[in-house]
Amino acid sequence: MFKIVRKEELAEDIKLMEIDAPLIAKKAKPGQFIIFRSHDKGERIPLTIADFDRKRGTITIVFQEVGKTTEELGTFDEGDSILDFVGPLGKPSDHDRKEEGKVICIAGGVGTAVIFTELRNIKEHGNYTITIQGSRCKSLLFWTDRMKHFSDEYIITTDDGSLGIKGFVSQPLEDILKKQAESIAYILAIGPVPMMAACVKVAKNYNVKAYVSLNTIMVDGTGMCGSCRITVGDKSMFACVDGPEFDGWYVDWKELAQRNNRYLPAEKQSLERYRELVKGKNR
Repeated sequence: MFKIVRKEELAEDIKLMEIDAPLIAKKAKPGQFIIFRSHDKGERIPLTIADFDRKRGTITIVFQEVGKTTEELGTFDEGDSILDFVGPLGKPSDHDRKEEGKVICIAGGVGTAVIFTELRNIKEHGNYTITIQGSRCKSLLFWTDRMKHFSDEYIITTDDGSLGIKGFVSQPLEDILKKQAESIAYILAIGPVPMMAACVKVAKNYNVKAYVSLNTIMVDGTGMCGSCRITVGDKSMFACVDGPEFDGWYVDWKELAQRNNRYLPAEKQSLERYRELVKGKNR
């Protein structure tokens, strides 16, 4: 059992939990993830490690309540325990090993939690960082101070214009690349699949490398089940053991979207049944 030592609401339906997991914290690196199961009848889902504290022996996760499992996890409080918490899984990011120049980090939605440790390491290793953080609206933005702290240039976008530039993160990205594409070492984009695909398309138009982190549907997280299979270039790969970070130029984005959407009807039904059960218990 893994105890929740801290819980915080970061934004609307977005929660942070700090989990007591010393063995995982000892080995965790930026870019890796965990797979958790709340209880013995729960499903296994992956969440990227948002932060880790080796001294405290804790792992921080951030999640948005978008389905049955994340909505149920959101009801857990400090002092409660999660049954299974496995990690660190996946390959760590290799973009924190040397000074490479100017790097653009693009965070979309909850992708902010995923990219934060990578942004911090990129900056601490001597790179000039340009950060673009986007969300649907102001109320869904979080960790803006953290992101700004590790950024030489910092831009916010919101779909509705409630804060920063009105529009998508790909718009300021194109504005930057129009002026200085030749000086950008690479782009790291993390967020919803359509957002990452759009950023990669812009980057490719300006011949700038773009890396992405793919949080696909997973079951075991060790390459056995094949649920997270993706096509990168001419190869079939697994996001859990070959990733989760990939060269975005070569990801088959259409196939990825189709595979991620294949369980949407079942996920909707599961959430509806869970809410009905909760409603019945509260009567």
